[in-house]
Amino acid sequence: MSPEPSLAKRPGVRAIAGSAGRSPLEGRALRVADVALFYGERSGGIRTYLDAKRGVGADDRADRAPSRRPGKRARPATTAPGRHELPSLALAASNGYRVPLGGAELQDLLRDLRADVVLLHDPYWMPQGATRAAHEAGSAVVAVHHSSVAMHAAGLPGPPWLWRRGLRRWYRRAYAEVDAVMSVVDPRADSGRAAAVPLRMGLNPAFRPQIGVERGDHVLYVGRLAREKGVGVLLAAAAASPRPWPLVLLGSGSHLSALRSQARRLGIDGRVSFAPFLSDPDELARTYAAAACVVMPGAHETFGFVALEAAACGAPAVAAVTAPSARIAGPLVERFRPGDARDLVRAIARARRRRPDLAAAGALASRHSWSAALQAELADLERLLAAAAPAERARAARGPAAPPEARPS
Repeated sequence: MSPEPSLAKRPGVRAIAGSAGRSPLEGRALRVADVALFYGERSGGIRTYLDAKRGVGADDRADRAPSRRPGKRARPATTAPGRHELPSLALAASNGYRVPLGGAELQDLLRDLRADVVLLHDPYWMPQGATRAAHEAGSAVVAVHHSSVAMHAAGLPGPPWLWRRGLRRWYRRAYAEVDAVMSVVDPRADSGRAAAVPLRMGLNPAFRPQIGVERGDHVLYVGRLAREKGVGVLLAAAAASPRPWPLVLLGSGSHLSALRSQARRLGIDGRVSFAPFLSDPDELARTYAAAACVVMPGAHETFGFVALEAAACGAPAVAAVTAPSARIAGPLVERFRPGDARDLVRAIARARRRRPDLAAAGALASRHSWSAALQAELADLERLLAAAAPAERARAARGPAAPPEARPS
């Protein structure tokens, strides 16, 4: 089965080897496999992270492992350098998310890759089977806590409390057999596991102070148009504001029609406009800088790239006090109480009055390069492997694991 023209439309398993550093266990370049279900052509944080990792880590010194082509079991192949994609069905046309057809192909691929470390970037793609297959291949497994129970519950129909207990049970089962959790927030309430490795985020080189870009009067939202992203609270703030500033919502998502309807009900549809997803980082950087302020209204962000990117471009930014990126950007981001439209109005007013601090924006951008973030992540993973080495030797001394067919999936 040949790959489709748009490879990003499928959930992918990507083997990405670090170009610097050595494995403390084997004296060679570290081999890392990232397993990502939510990797769509118009998706956000996970895609940003994986694309940055692929760009930083791809060079001739990186170890490569053969993969299995979707639908084939005998001939190893790869769909793109360092990237392997498995059969799936379209889930959401608005962002390119897809649902994989089972987990057997993924488990076979992880056994073939024999990576030093497997990073599971979500808890939904049969994580227990993937973890066991990776362990059979001798890989350490790290669950990357990109999202949260609260965020997923907020995005589902009905009251969020209806979903939280079931989602928390799912998270804890998914994380039960992994070797470590990676996160930028405390994941214990969701997973029952503390973070052993920090999730590090960086900035594309395009996100720097934008000299010569004229600042407009509009408030800008950039991101997925979804319930859990808090865009409805931003519309409520626009309606409650004593100043009728224009609002631009830039992105795509399943909540588009509902947001249009809400704007009409609030009587602000005349000053709310919708713009399509932007994939070019240089154009996005100029778009950030051209806004009076950039708002990231979500109450459940477990990182929040938008506030960090906008602040690095010199745009006054607004985010909930719970957003990790707001803490990282410090005084460049105005904060508000999550879900409080009135407090959001006040934070937007403060941001719109502020003059951009280009020196501080440039310093922020310099501190958070992807190269530095991923080098630090590589060192963290090597330390994790070194600490796990005695346990691995003990497990090897006990004899081989049960055959895959004898293990539950």
